[in-house]
Amino acid sequence: MPTYVYRLSMYDPAHRDEHRSTTGPEGTVGDYGEVEAACLRAVEAFARESGIGQLAVREPEVSALARLGPGVEPPVDGFGPAGLFPSARGDSEDGPPYGFHDGAVVSLDVGLELVRAMLRGTGAWCRLEVEDRFTVHVGRGPYVCIGSDRPCEEALTRARALGLFPERLDSSPYAMETGSAEEIQRPADDAFWSGLGRMVSTCRAGILEEMYVEGATRLHHLTWDNVEAVRDRIAPRARLAVWPGPEAGEAGATGTGTGGTEDLPVTADGRVPLLTAVMPDTDGVVRARWRTEPTPGDRRWAFLRTLRRGQIVSGTVTRIPAFGVTFVDIGGFEAMINIPELSWRHFDHPSDIVSVGEEVRAEILDIELLPERVSLSLKALHEDPMGRLTGWVGSTVVGPVTKVVPFGVFVRVEEAEGGLEGLVHVSELADEHLAGQDITVRVGDVLPVRVLDVDPARRRIALSHRQAVALPGA
Repeated sequence: MPTYVYRLSMYDPAHRDEHRSTTGPEGTVGDYGEVEAACLRAVEAFARESGIGQLAVREPEVSALARLGPGVEPPVDGFGPAGLFPSARGDSEDGPPYGFHDGAVVSLDVGLELVRAMLRGTGAWCRLEVEDRFTVHVGRGPYVCIGSDRPCEEALTRARALGLFPERLDSSPYAMETGSAEEIQRPADDAFWSGLGRMVSTCRAGILEEMYVEGATRLHHLTWDNVEAVRDRIAPRARLAVWPGPEAGEAGATGTGTGGTEDLPVTADGRVPLLTAVMPDTDGVVRARWRTEPTPGDRRWAFLRTLRRGQIVSGTVTRIPAFGVTFVDIGGFEAMINIPELSWRHFDHPSDIVSVGEEVRAEILDIELLPERVSLSLKALHEDPMGRLTGWVGSTVVGPVTKVVPFGVFVRVEEAEGGLEGLVHVSELADEHLAGQDITVRVGDVLPVRVLDVDPARRRIALSHRQAVALPGA
């Protein structure tokens, strides 16, 4: 916020009671006449003394604002932002032009016309700012709050000469309040659009709501092959809301283009989108300052942003579905452990390793922000026993046969139950050639085997019974 903030009004501050209500004589001049002209000239004087030639539109909105001041003149038909910005693809007669968006840079002359439109209450409003240097905020009254990094003594004198009453303030009452702990703004970057495409392909999302001005939205029906085309049509700094696709027969089930929020589907949590995002600037930074209530999806995204690969987390096993993936609650988010990441050793079912309700510690392998997914590893916190067995190559051990297959037999080479197993290929069972049906070894038989190779990367241990029994003393 600039250092010097002034409020300009047609009312003398001396004519206010203890409730700051005006008690002086009622004005007789309409706000479309002398007061409007005086405000515009004063704003121009402050801008020029501050060295400002361009202004940025911030937080634009469209609504039926009440007309300001005691004037009786009717609004001017068609007056507002429509004639001040170039038209763009997708503009409609009912909504504001796409050029009227957050961050749009306008000349001082266009900025003054926007101030005029706001003074007249034509239904469009925005803040006009140059970051940390200059601000113009129009409020009810009519009041115009001007902030500058300079004291602007000449402009103050000019405002008084125009019949206005400048009043020094600590800050503009119409400044944007930021910094709330609940503010979550996900950037609609490449990762967002890639993830959105996957959500559409898996039928988890079907509608994209685009709010490019507060009070003005467009609905885009998403298909697996049009996500990038929709992206190209989104207005700069727009706020996006992702919704599930409508069921057949519902409103908005087909077609694209504009639509009201009444056409949006109702989710399991009511009329709440799956997630929201904000279009970043070309440098990837989100500068729009939308004030919205975070959705549950937004809060999950914010939580996932606090995680990192390699981080050790604790959680509770919540379920082990029939397909075997283990789900773990890690602070309100359900992460998953794929079967190979449960243990280095052989097991028949995940329930042999963990049970529902059990507290576990695991390492984060991967994090996907959209669709939301966290992959964990239980075995990463334990040493790979196969690495120790690499020193056994060339040695002979004795172990039980655990499985007989057409191409050989598996023998457990560690004494402990559930120990690592290696394969004795059929060619290493005996000196003579054997076919699968000729294998006479049975599960439970104890065989001496020689360790031929240990490959931790491929999870393979090669054994030979033939070579073991051929060794002296075997």
